[in-house]
Amino acid sequence: MSIGFFMSLLDGSIVNVAVPTLIHDLDASYDQVLWIIDGYLLVFSVLLITTGRLGDLFGYRRLYVIGIITFTVGSVLCGLAGAPAWLLVARLLQGLGGALLFPQVISSILTIFPPELRGRAFGLFGAIVGFAPITGPVIGGLLLAHLSWRWIFFINVPIGIVTAVLALRFAPPMRSGRTHRLDLLGVALATAGLSGIVFGLIEGERYAWGTITGPISIPAVIVAGVVLLAVFVLWQHRQRGEPVMPLSLFGARDFAVGNWVGFVFQLGMIGIMFALVLYLQMARGYSALETGLVVLPNAVLTAVGSAYAGRLSDRFGGKYILMTGLTLLAVGLLVLVAMTGPTSSAWSLLPGLIIIGVASGATFAPLQQATMNGVDPRLAGAASGVSSTIRQVGGVLGTALLGALLSARLSATLHSEAEKRAGRLPESLRAQFVDNSAGAAHDYSPPTPPGGLDPATTSLYERVAADTFATGFVDAMQTTLVACAVVLIAAALFCLLFSPRDKPTTTPAQDRKAETTPQE
Repeated sequence: MSIGFFMSLLDGSIVNVAVPTLIHDLDASYDQVLWIIDGYLLVFSVLLITTGRLGDLFGYRRLYVIGIITFTVGSVLCGLAGAPAWLLVARLLQGLGGALLFPQVISSILTIFPPELRGRAFGLFGAIVGFAPITGPVIGGLLLAHLSWRWIFFINVPIGIVTAVLALRFAPPMRSGRTHRLDLLGVALATAGLSGIVFGLIEGERYAWGTITGPISIPAVIVAGVVLLAVFVLWQHRQRGEPVMPLSLFGARDFAVGNWVGFVFQLGMIGIMFALVLYLQMARGYSALETGLVVLPNAVLTAVGSAYAGRLSDRFGGKYILMTGLTLLAVGLLVLVAMTGPTSSAWSLLPGLIIIGVASGATFAPLQQATMNGVDPRLAGAASGVSSTIRQVGGVLGTALLGALLSARLSATLHSEAEKRAGRLPESLRAQFVDNSAGAAHDYSPPTPPGGLDPATTSLYERVAADTFATGFVDAMQTTLVACAVVLIAAALFCLLFSPRDKPTTTPAQDRKAETTPQE
């Protein structure tokens, strides 16, 4: 089950490195390629609540295997795509497959493992969460260097087939013998509401947070999504059968607190790699593969740290391990701020990345364990779908907010730095250089020289532009990372709201029997 989970997370980031290749080979526009990336995230995010509940109703293994098959078929269609529209549809199918399988992994951990062993299982889960997105650019870079872009999708096919066979062979069925009814109106309301919110947050910057077409604007779409979600909650309150999101889940104190901590955590955490990758590629000129290799030690430490954090959570409870991890994340960010400059080498980033890697490993597993503490195993799917959705929305919101902060700060710093350096250029280019530098904040790249310049002047312009952009970007990135650190400290403080740790009063065998029986 973890293999399929890893594959779905990997595909969320691996396509990013192929953007230039897709534009060239498929004759796609930049907007089309962005939708090929964002479409996967949109479908994946908005369906998690529904697919998590479907696992409760029809069996976790069944939904997992359906998800793996759907994802694998989508991968085949992606690899065969001959046009941007074809690739987009196939990516949406991949997103559906990922949404189907993702909650079932968490639900299975909660159902199969007794409480005193869940930390170890969630430790593996946390290692994958931290490792997959960072290895995506590395694997994607290697495949693009030696094979065509189609292999970033075809590589999923044998893995998906083997994973489906292994799941059918080794995963317990965990089926309910009862007949179930799906709350179709609840599904429609949740999907429509989340679609409005997630679409608005993903596409907001592209439309300058204004009009999309006619009377339809980004704020209107987001507000409509919020209203539909409010109606969804009211409908769930009225449901007496099998609601998509049982509101009784939030009666468990740790589940309610854990979801809030997870939302704030994702909001702050998402900005770390977002800013760092832009710094390495745009300000320092690293390739996607080189960037992936720079942050790879961070991913390894996250994986190792997560395994140990899971064991510590079993022993001491997730609350204090999580608080420590979140605090260390903030410390690692401040170290990065202190060590990063316009000409910094990858080695200067290492101390901060080491701290962040270890700290990341001490957050994912304890957060899952603390959040799921006290959840009725019969509602494991609904719980995992809700918590995953809340964190996804937190991540999307974090990307939008921190991207806006970085862009706004970058505009100001580039204008200031350009004015300082414009004197190195011929007088006829100075005013244009200052204007172009300020506008470069939207593309996150240095301004290009105007046409018609002699080679010497062109070279001078490029050097001054690169120096200006690197200095301005570092200043803007440092502001963004400090903001992330503040958010993570807030998440650490919210952990104090978790209930005190209670030692289990039953034996492992009793726990396992009590928790798996309702599903069999």
